[in-house]
Order: sequence, then C-alpha cells, then structure tokens
Amino acid sequence: MTIQGKITKASNPFLTGNYAPVMDEHVSPCLEIEGEIPRDLNGSFLRIGPNPVFVPDVETYHIFDGDGMIHAVQFEDGKATYRNRFVDTEGLRLERAKGAWIWKGMASMADLVKGVPPPAEGMFKNTANTAMVYHNNTLYALMEAAPPHAIQLPDLATIGEHTFGGKLSHPFTAHPKVDAVTGEMMTFGYSPFEPFLTYSVVDAKGEIVHTTPITMPKGVMMHDCAITEHHTVFLDMPITFDLGRAMKGGLMLDWEPENGSRLGVVPRFGGDKDVKWFDVATSMVFHVSNAWEDGDEIIVQGSRSMRTDISRATENAGHQDGATDQLGQLYEWRLNMRTGAVKEGHLDTANHCDFTRINDDLCGRKTRFTYAARFDPKHPMTPFDAALKYDDSTGKVQIHALGAGRFGGEGVFAKRAGATSEDDGYVITFVWDETLGQSECLIIDAKDFEGAPVAKIRIPHRVPFGFHAGWVPAA
Repeated sequence: MTIQGKITKASNPFLTGNYAPVMDEHVSPCLEIEGEIPRDLNGSFLRIGPNPVFVPDVETYHIFDGDGMIHAVQFEDGKATYRNRFVDTEGLRLERAKGAWIWKGMASMADLVKGVPPPAEGMFKNTANTAMVYHNNTLYALMEAAPPHAIQLPDLATIGEHTFGGKLSHPFTAHPKVDAVTGEMMTFGYSPFEPFLTYSVVDAKGEIVHTTPITMPKGVMMHDCAITEHHTVFLDMPITFDLGRAMKGGLMLDWEPENGSRLGVVPRFGGDKDVKWFDVATSMVFHVSNAWEDGDEIIVQGSRSMRTDISRATENAGHQDGATDQLGQLYEWRLNMRTGAVKEGHLDTANHCDFTRINDDLCGRKTRFTYAARFDPKHPMTPFDAALKYDDSTGKVQIHALGAGRFGGEGVFAKRAGATSEDDGYVITFVWDETLGQSECLIIDAKDFEGAPVAKIRIPHRVPFGFHAGWVPAA
C-alpha cells in the first residue's frame, strides 16, 4: 500500500488495528478447528469490505473509500477452505498501473464544490466494496454508485462490470432484494442529481424488465430498500445531498433532520404515479431486515437510529464512547395502504444493533426470526460484541456473546441441507480475537443460539473488519 501521510491510530483508526488492510491473496485449508464443521453445511460464506491499496491522504481517508476485497470460507463435506481476493476493478487496475492513487473517494465531493476538475479517468472509482447479492446463479459485488461486478465462484475471480446487456441506466444499490419465489430482483439507484431515484426490476433470467424514475424532493443517501410479495419500499431519510450547503462551507452529504423521514411504497411493476408515501418519525435507517403484507398493512422491520453523522466518520471515530443516538435498534413500521395511517415503535430497547438479516428464502414474506449484530456502546470503533436472534412471535431476544476482546461482523443465516423450519440452519460470521490476534469463522446453531458454537474455525490469515456478508449454497 502507498499512502500520503503517516498512519497512526490517532490520525485514522480506519487504517490501523484490525481495520488495517491486507495486501496478500491466499487459498488455504482451515486446519485448526474447535468443534466440528457440520456435514449438512455446504457452500460459501463470503464477506466483503474496503481494503485500500492506495491512500491519497491518511487524515481524510473514509472507510467507504477502500478497494473491495472478498474473504470467503468454502464448506464441503465437513472441511473448510479460506480464500481472499481483491475485486479486480478497472479503477484498481489503473491505479496499480500508475503505482499511485488517482481517486480521492469521499473527499472528491469537496473538490467538486471547489471546482477542482475530476481525474481524466472519471469522477469516481467503482470500488465494489460494500455488499454482495446472488442472483441467476451469479454472485455480484456491489457499491451503490456504480454497476455491479460479477464474481466467479468458488475462486472469487472477477468477471467484470455487469450492465445487464446495457439496460442498466442508473447506479445499482448495495442492497437489491431477491424474491426467492419468483426469482425476480428489485434494485434501485440514487443520485445527487435528477432523477434522484430510479427503480428497476430484474427477472429470474437476469434481464432488466422494468425501469422507472421516482420523484423525490432532493437527493438522499438511500442505502437499502425492502420488498413484499407485491410491493417495493423505499427509504427517504434525511441524509441529503445539497450543493448549496456545500458552497457555504458545509458538507455535500450531511444530516438534515428538517427533511423528515418517509417510506414510499410502490407496486412491484408500478411507476412514479403509483407511489404512496408515509411520513414517519424522523430517524435514520441504513438496513432493513424484512417486510411483508398483512391485510391492508405493510409491515417493515429494520435497524433505526435517531441520526447519523456518517460523512464525518473519520474525524469522529473514537470520540463518542457511550453515545447511542447513532446506533440502531430493531424497529417496526406498520403502513396502512387503505387509510394511510402509520403505527411505529421499537421491537427492542435493550440492545443496539445493525446488519439485520433473515432467512433469505423468505425475503418479502412474513418471517419470525431476525438475526443482528450487537454494538458495544463503550467501543463504537469496534464493530460488534455479540450476535442477536429476535423472535417476532414471542418478543424474545437471544444473545450469543462473543466473549472478552472478541468482535464480530455481520452474521448470515445458512440453511442446513434438508431444513424443515425457518431457523433450521446456522448463523455464520467472522470474529477477531484481539487478545490472540486471531481471525475465526464462527458457526452458531440457529436453533441453539445461546449455546456453544458448533465450530470455531481459525483462519490462517488475518481478516480485517469489513462490511456485508453473504451465503451461497453449493449447487
């Protein structure tokens, strides 16, 4: 990695400790295992995140800026193999050819306001560092300002940017939703410029069959969406793009509570005139867990915080110990499509969490169980100290504590072969043991969530903290 400036924990914690990038790519058998890898678990657990190769300025580096790297554990017949590989984007290839950085990432927005011309290679780099989706037998690496990259399994080789036969006309969200029943994938793109929101449906064969702009008052960072059997739900939250604000010395992307919060519901193949907007209490939602239809109501659940300061993540890192207003809690909105009424409220006030996940086979249909990662408010820079399992039928919350000095990431549900119920499977996550300096892949029995892990797989190389995870079952 080449940098401009010296990295110290104080200067940028997102480049130190277990946030520090790794440069080597590996294919290694996982030989040290505590417990036993289930033989009814076959497929690939994947986690993607930012791993910068070139850093233009240590002080201004934002965690969103790093090049995408996928870390994977492939399970087969009770054995595990670890792989990690960069997403081989055009931007990374260009910077490697130059031997230095070309793009400034989030700092580019400040340059835009100052009238500094963008690089000749384009305004932004497609980092492909945020999340993944598996659709039509293809794994895609995603970042929400650009097209997805198709990734080959199991070796993680990059096939290249995918524009769905040239029909993709907008940025592609990091969180499209796949309806396992129909095979359709709902996606969207947001922009600082009109149209501020564009919505698309991809059919089961991987063809874009519906695209429509959606009217919005202004551009907002819309990180996620939800689907039901017949609808798609958009999140209009008050983290806004505002060029005028930036020209006055503010941030181009910033928290603007005066913008309010709304949820927009559109029929799956509907258009702008069909959207019904519901005003809700001002808040921030980065991640939904699920949504479904119940009579006249659409129920949406997700992680909701009082506000966000994500644009200032670097300068604020490590300075908010104990603060909880930016930490999410599991929340529910009930939207009455007939009357327009909204009922909303917390599902859990005892824990702060994010990265809410479900059994993906039930996306858009009623689910009983939600899995999430718990924040430790005393250590806001360290991702999560426990995994949570919510039971929507009983209101019970089960906690799988990771232990002292052990911190995890997003956990995903992997259905066991021959599963007979919603939670018949495993929750898998990466864990960093700070004391031992050891990365692990943790397998938890979803039906015995508070029990001892089924297996702790010691990864032979360090896995830095990252963003989102996924599970792709073996064919």
